[in-house]
Amino acid sequence: MRIGDLAAKAGVSVRAIRYYEEQQLLVSERSTSGQRHYRAEHVERVGFIQRLYAAGLSSRTIAELLPCTESPSLANSDAAMIRMTEERARLDERIDDLVRARDALDRLMGVAAGFREQLPAA
Repeated sequence: MRIGDLAAKAGVSVRAIRYYEEQQLLVSERSTSGQRHYRAEHVERVGFIQRLYAAGLSSRTIAELLPCTESPSLANSDAAMIRMTEERARLDERIDDLVRARDALDRLMGVAAGFREQLPAA
């Protein structure tokens, strides 16, 4: 199938498909005229890539995880689990940072609300 067909079936943009190729997450076959052609299983792969992005993973991390699906083995599975555990820890740190930022904003909003109450009515 051609790039537009893959994009439509996978529910992503053509630009996303091109980006996945640039990041070496997806490989197409090329016709003699240079047009990209994809196999039916690429629809599932694009969906998998989308789920990994939705989980907050970078294209570099996704590339590290793909061998687990391309060449299933205990070693690849273990490597993928270790990498996903590292990513989860990274997300936990970001969440903690966001909670601290939200709490700081709440305090500032409290100060601003107290100040506002002291202003004369207009």
